[in-house]
Formats: sequence, structure tokens, C-alpha cells
Amino acid sequence: MPIPFPTERRSCGVPIPLPPFRPGWVWLVGAGPGDPGLLTLHAVHALAEADVVVHDALVDADVLALARPGAEIIYAGKRGGKPSASQPDISQRLIALARAGRRVLRLKGGDPFIFGRGGEEARALVAAGVPFRVVPGITAGIGGLAYAGVPATTRETNAAIAFVTGHAASGDVPDNVDWTALAKSASVLVIYMAVKHLGAIVARLIAGGRSPDEPLAFLCSATTARQRVVVSTLGRAVADRDAQGVEAPAIVVVGEVVRLRETLGCWWDPADLLAPEAETAAE
Repeated sequence: MPIPFPTERRSCGVPIPLPPFRPGWVWLVGAGPGDPGLLTLHAVHALAEADVVVHDALVDADVLALARPGAEIIYAGKRGGKPSASQPDISQRLIALARAGRRVLRLKGGDPFIFGRGGEEARALVAAGVPFRVVPGITAGIGGLAYAGVPATTRETNAAIAFVTGHAASGDVPDNVDWTALAKSASVLVIYMAVKHLGAIVARLIAGGRSPDEPLAFLCSATTARQRVVVSTLGRAVADRDAQGVEAPAIVVVGEVVRLRETLGCWWDPADLLAPEAETAAE
């Protein structure tokens, strides 16, 4: 279904065309990696207009607070094997809400089409004949690295970067990834959902030719006031994960770009996101 060209100037307080959020539509929106300031204008507009917000676990509470007063907020998160709605059930709920004439905002952490199941939900909407719009967001594999002082690319370190998930639909390490080819082809690896299966992933990368001394970093709760960065190496990664208590959500980045954090990691302080009263109490 063709999406009408935006002709209205509305919401967000900015004089640019923003598309109308019509009843019966579903918007698949990326909320970014955590910092509400990284929301796109389309995302803020959708929050201000939606009748119902169906959100994932990694959407920050400060982002949800931007929803229109009176909007229904529905949690549909999936976290680490804990009880949660199945993906088909979530898709059917979106369809039912849209068919009831609601303006449905499906809000996902990061970008909906990067390891966010957005493609699955979009296909379900197409099959059901439900009109939808996709609003990309900043993925944690880009924004999280930047907030940690780790550039995703530099001319001196890498001409390639690979984004990979460490957690397949089965719950195991993906078996449809050629880890040897990946180890040899991409100078920088950004691995989502890798904490649980880190040992197996590290073993495959080293077997594929990566050096145990190659720098690695864990980016925990990236771009939030809880952000923590743990720098390690490929060979020490599992031991440092356990010793430092690294837990999901965390991004793992492998490559020489990690060394740049020594000079660039000072640009952002997680305390910048603390509320004034919390910042005062922390002093």
C-alpha cells in the first residue's frame, strides 16, 4: 500500500512536514539505544499521536513518558528466556488493535529492522492487509559505540564492519553464520545478544583466525545513565565478563577501534542523563 506523502506540519514543535498518524495504522518505530535525545522527530511525533503504544523491554521509561496523555501502554518485551508473549501473538495483537481503529505505535529499542523482529511484524501486517509505516531508529551497534568513545569505522583501522547476533531464534548460537569467514572478512565485529553464549562465540572467532589479544569491549546499557564499558581482549573476555558481572543488555565490539576509547571515551558522561535531583544526590 503506498504511503501518502506528508503534507501536514504538526507535532514536535518543529516547522517540517510530518505524516499524519491515521486510525487503523501501525507504525513500527525505532526508539534508539536508550538516550531519549536520540529519538527521531518521526518517533516523537508518533508518541504524541498514538492511541496505544506496544513496546519492547529495552525502551527506556523516559521515552514512554513522551506518550500522549491517555494513551494505552502495553508491554510486549522478550528478555533472556523469561516468560513472554510469542512473536505470532504480538503480531496478531497489533493487527487486532489496528482493525479496531486504533493508532498503534509498535515501539522497539534501537532500529526495528536490525535484530528487532520488525521484519516479521511487517510481513504479518502485509498479510493481514493492515497499513503501516516504518520509522528507523539509531541501533545500539552504532549509537552505543559512539557514546563509549569507540568509532564504528576509521580510515586507519577498518574498511569493513559486521553486525551479527549471538542469539538465534532457537536460543543457541546461530548456526547459519560462517564464523570462520566472519572472523577473516570484517575487521570490526559488533555482536548483539552475545553475553550468554560468549564462550562459544569467542572460541569460534579464535578458531577462525582472530588473535586472543585483539581488543574487545562490552557496552552495557549503552547511552543510558547506567552505561558501563568494560574493556578486555578476545582471550580474556569470558573471564572478564564473569569477574565484572557483565549482564544483558550489552553489545560486544571486537576490533582495533576499541583502542580509540583511550583517547575518545571522555566525551560523554552517563551522569549527563541523570535528573537534576539525582545528580545532586550523587555528588
